Amino acid sequence: MCTNVVYEWLKTLQLPQYAESFVDNGYDDLEVCKQIGDPDLDAIGVAVPHHRRRIHEAVRRLKEADERAAGLYFTLEPPP
Repeated sequence: MCTNVVYEWLKTLQLPQYAESFVDNGYDDLEVCKQIGDPDLDAIGVAVPHHRRRIHEAVRRLKEADERAAGLYFTLEPPP
C-alpha cells in the first residue's frame, strides 16, 4: 500500500481503499487532486455515489483552503 499525502487524505475521508488507484492514475499529491472531476473518478474506479460525493466535498474544501491562503503573505525581513 502506498504511504503518501494522498493516502493520508483518503484515510481521513475513510476511503483509503482508493489510494493505490489514485496514485496509479497520477493523483499523487493534493495539488493534482484539486482538479478531480467526475471523469477522473470514473477512471480511478470510484463508483459508489456517496464516496464520490465525499471526494467532491473534500476537493471543494481543498480549493477553499487555497483561496483563503492566497490572501496571506509574509516577509523575510525582521520586524523593526
